[in-house]
Amino acid sequence: MYDRRIVDATGEWVRAWKPAVPGIHEVFHASFAEHAYPPHTHDAWTVFIVDRGAVRYDLESRHRGAAGARITLLPPHVVHDGRAANTVGYRKRVLYLDEAVLGADLIGRSIDRPDIDDPAVVRGFAELHGVLTDPDETFEAEGRHALMADRIRRRLRGRTDPPDTEPNALAAALRDLLEDPESSPTLAEASGVLHASPAHLVRCFTSAYGIAPHRYVVGRRIDAARAMLLDGRPLAQTAVEAGFHDQAHMTRHFRRHVGVTPGRYASSDGRSAS
Repeated sequence: MYDRRIVDATGEWVRAWKPAVPGIHEVFHASFAEHAYPPHTHDAWTVFIVDRGAVRYDLESRHRGAAGARITLLPPHVVHDGRAANTVGYRKRVLYLDEAVLGADLIGRSIDRPDIDDPAVVRGFAELHGVLTDPDETFEAEGRHALMADRIRRRLRGRTDPPDTEPNALAAALRDLLEDPESSPTLAEASGVLHASPAHLVRCFTSAYGIAPHRYVVGRRIDAARAMLLDGRPLAQTAVEAGFHDQAHMTRHFRRHVGVTPGRYASSDGRSAS
């Protein structure tokens, strides 16, 4: 569900959906005041931020709390509960991630240190949630998800980012794969072809070209759409053939890049597109 909340008689609400991003089982936004979670477990990593109020919870019988600008991790297969820390209640945003995204080897460390207050991780989490609300931006969400998960893993392991190996060669190889805007692969597919993690590919590409892969793909799609429109191709057909989700998706990006809508662009030479 992308455009509505389920609200009950108490005013508490829930909004949940499954995005088309590998590794993310569910996105869950909620506002609770009275609801209390009983002790339970998940088979996925629970990664959340509390946007308003505060939460009290027990993680493997250890008393914990969450509030403010920090990410909290609840590892898979570990018992936890949850309730509002006061009568004001709380609002939260949650991602449920496949166990392999962060790795079973980090479960123990996340029990000992469930909170991450690194501004880069918090900012990445917020940016990812912003993109996940738009089902048309799956490729961008995939890249942001890869970077956020990589930062969390490195934070839990106490490592800094190592120098990227052969960044220019990997960046060029990824650019070759992304060159066709209509059939460009997902980051997961590119990762399999180039034998490098999605996060590593994003870092190499951004370092080499000064632009993130998803922004590069949008630019290539815009170029393809401009050529098709000037050839008199209909708007809806152009959107699909240029690799956009639909005409509205193309229009949103086209206006941002070119300064006018695709329809106005196509008719600027005296012809019109339908």
